[in-house]
Amino acid sequence: MNVHTDQTRGALLLSRLENRSATIGVVGLGYVGLPLVAATAHAGFRVIGFDVDRSKVEKLKTGRSYIDAVSDEALQAIVSAGSFMPTSDFARFAECDVISICVPTPLTKQREPDLSFVENTTRAIAAYLRRDQLIVLESTTYPGTTDEVMKPILEAGGLRSGRDFFLGYSPEREDPGSAGFDTATIPKVVAGDGAVAARLVARFYGSIVDKVVPVSSIKVAEVVKLTENIFRAVNIALVNELKVIYAAMGIDIWEVIEAAKTKPFGYMPFYPGPGLGGHCIPIDPFYLTWKSREFEVSTKFIELAGEINVSMPHYVMSKLSEALDTQLGLPLSQASILIVGVAYKKNVSDVRESPALKLIELLETRAADIAYHDPHVARIPKTRKHPTLAGKDCIKLSRDSIGAYDAIVIVTDHDDIDYGLLANHSRLIIDTRNAMQRNGIVCDRVVKA
Repeated sequence: MNVHTDQTRGALLLSRLENRSATIGVVGLGYVGLPLVAATAHAGFRVIGFDVDRSKVEKLKTGRSYIDAVSDEALQAIVSAGSFMPTSDFARFAECDVISICVPTPLTKQREPDLSFVENTTRAIAAYLRRDQLIVLESTTYPGTTDEVMKPILEAGGLRSGRDFFLGYSPEREDPGSAGFDTATIPKVVAGDGAVAARLVARFYGSIVDKVVPVSSIKVAEVVKLTENIFRAVNIALVNELKVIYAAMGIDIWEVIEAAKTKPFGYMPFYPGPGLGGHCIPIDPFYLTWKSREFEVSTKFIELAGEINVSMPHYVMSKLSEALDTQLGLPLSQASILIVGVAYKKNVSDVRESPALKLIELLETRAADIAYHDPHVARIPKTRKHPTLAGKDCIKLSRDSIGAYDAIVIVTDHDDIDYGLLANHSRLIIDTRNAMQRNGIVCDRVVKA
């Protein structure tokens, strides 16, 4: 009897996933959710997109995208075809056979997990939860979140995971600005609460992406994403520390890396910078350090890496101050500075956790006059950490505008910046990305930081 029950559980949903008649809900239409919507609709599913921001919903209804990875043309195609319906009406959760949660998981000021978006979304889903629905969390979080936080909320109404509805986890792996990978081509790690849920999660994502990677449990899937980003954070911290050490010795870290990466084994190049940015690497490691305290396990290595990376904007400011003094005889408090690039990485418009914002605030506390140029960010949006910078407008690069500043600080090395123009008309350049040399520009006014 139990064997028969296990075989028939989820059979209806599995059939609907196989013939593409299932309706898919995606909660959170940001840098993760909107590309997932596009990929899911392209795979032939009907998609309802949910977001509490009504202004986003209205833009999407008219086919206007605010995410680089989804063009207006691609968005208009799925909206006009009726395969994508954006809404702020959570009652429509009842229509969905699968609901994928792609909401933010930030940190508090005390570097503790803020699961309020996940919890509020789960409560909203629970109000309309029905049998044979699959709920999947994609947001990055600590191991145990799906089972310990989401599951009790969903089961509070009497339905049971694995019997009445199904629960899974699949960490997002978006790489904003990447030309080589998109949602459909990045392998998808999947796991479920029980064998039936695991099969359904794998079948759902297998309909959308080229490859799924099943793992044995939801907790394993939850730490996969943490492991990937901790690996990057620690190695970036290492190379940032080496940058500071080598600079004191008069050695160029960039030349060292170029030589070291010619070794065909046992070495992987990581590059220094002005600090970490984005929605993952500066945040995810601290989800694990927080959870580890419950088990009385120290995470000294991870926390040290975080300290090093957080200190990098201060290091850049110190190099800028030193260069202004030695080369121009000018104190930082009397200098006018142009920040080039405020996005957290090249060729994207995302400013979340960008070290450029921290650097601007540091410089403003020293009374420096600050402006910025970024071809991808016309105006700095409101952010949780740097609300006072909201509304600051980008200036255009020209011979006159460049010459009006005492120093240029390259923070984000976008491809569509005219580095030759910077070299020809600036008094001093602080280059945190080795952008000038990589673009073949030799200039004695460049200081690497």
